[in-house]
Amino acid sequence: MAKLIAFYNSIFSKVDLLQPIVLLAARFYVAWVFFKSGLTKLRDWDSTLMLFEYEYAVPVLNFEVAAYLATFGEIVLPIMLVVGVLGRKAAIGLFIVNIVAVISLEDMPAAALNEHIFWGALLLLVTVWGAGKLSLDHVLRIK
Repeated sequence: MAKLIAFYNSIFSKVDLLQPIVLLAARFYVAWVFFKSGLTKLRDWDSTLMLFEYEYAVPVLNFEVAAYLATFGEIVLPIMLVVGVLGRKAAIGLFIVNIVAVISLEDMPAAALNEHIFWGALLLLVTVWGAGKLSLDHVLRIK
């Protein structure tokens, strides 16, 4: 039994070494998805406003305010997430942007919904575990 436990510990101690790399990859992937979306909004602001006014049903907010907040969130929060500064807060912010996007688009195709669920799951990982050892949050915590 002791050999089995030692074998288990040796395997998973090596797997634990992958955690910072996996968190970094998750941060980069989700950040890239949202950042590209934000750049698209900026590239054609008139179309963005039209979509927020007529296509997206953002609850509570005026369509212009929603467009500005979504664009700001999709540009600033991914940068924070990649660098790992206030990583948990950036992940929570993008998680909220993600939820609002799902709620706001009434006829979302199943494939798009699945992507949003995947992005939300990755953001939850960063929220629970933090940005990891390969982040500015970790460097600042050490010093």
